[in-house]
Amino acid sequence: MDWTALWLSLRLAGWTVIILLPVAVFFGRFLAHREFWGKGFVEALVALPLVLPPTVFGFYLLIGFGANSPVGQFWQGLFGHQLVFSFEGLLIALVISNLPFAVQPAQRGFEAIALDVREAAACCGMSPLSVLWKVELPLAWPGLMTGMVLVFAHTLGEFGVLLMVGGSIPGETKTIAIAIYDRVQAFDNHGAGVMSATLLAISLVTITITFWLSRRVGQRFG
Repeated sequence: MDWTALWLSLRLAGWTVIILLPVAVFFGRFLAHREFWGKGFVEALVALPLVLPPTVFGFYLLIGFGANSPVGQFWQGLFGHQLVFSFEGLLIALVISNLPFAVQPAQRGFEAIALDVREAAACCGMSPLSVLWKVELPLAWPGLMTGMVLVFAHTLGEFGVLLMVGGSIPGETKTIAIAIYDRVQAFDNHGAGVMSATLLAISLVTITITFWLSRRVGQRFG
């Protein structure tokens, strides 16, 4: 069992969820409530990682984060090391590739809130921030939680994008999915089976607990 690879995957999944939760709230609510020219293009851009093969998407990220790119040069000058083949590069790549899994369920959650509900809350003297915190977020909670579960699960199982952007550096960029692939390539089916079973158990337990919490919160605010 490659515990280092597993811990790296869990760290990446956790940080990706933490970063994308406020992003999902902001953009999901914005896309749900606002109509503007080019909205369809923006929604298509957010959904793009769903239709592109992971290796193709990873290739474009590799080029965009590379040492010769403006982003890569800015990162190198600011932090003194390259963005690709680093934990930070993997995290940024995962945040971008997981955008549709976070934003789309959040958008559907906010769209399901009737306009009358928000207007009634505003008529009661609640500030826009209070309406968001006390009315909209509890009602959109199932969509937000669904998105975060999808982000966590997709991050744990991501392979193509991470391999392109981070390679397979032990202790640095070698995630559990890449470790499983390496074990299969080495004909170590037992080791690959143990890691696959561990990943399956973690994903199942996490999803079960998350949905249980989602129901409890939904009942509390229902």
